[in-house]
Amino acid sequence: MSTPEATGAPIHIESQEHFDGLVAEHDVVLVDYHADWCGPCKMLEPTVEAIAEETDAVVLKVDIDEHQSLAQKAGVRSVPTLEFYKSGEQAERVIGVQDKDDLVDIIESLSA
Repeated sequence: MSTPEATGAPIHIESQEHFDGLVAEHDVVLVDYHADWCGPCKMLEPTVEAIAEETDAVVLKVDIDEHQSLAQKAGVRSVPTLEFYKSGEQAERVIGVQDKDDLVDIIESLSA
């Protein structure tokens, strides 16, 4: 069976339990809070997909319209919001479209 983690593709979150399990299970996790109607989210999508393929970080995608409670719990007020987790703890948060190199730098510093 092929798991999303093995394919290097972003994992679309289905529930709070799914989110909690993946954050707990993996060393470095990037969470992309996004929405279908969000232009900047669409601009950021290729960057997020490339990071999923090219780094050791597990990339989770949370649709804030589908999972309003998850977004509220995380205090997400605007999209795109990117959160970085290290060993299950939130380590970093950036808001808005980001440069890929900057995001990779954060992942590498958390992986070190």
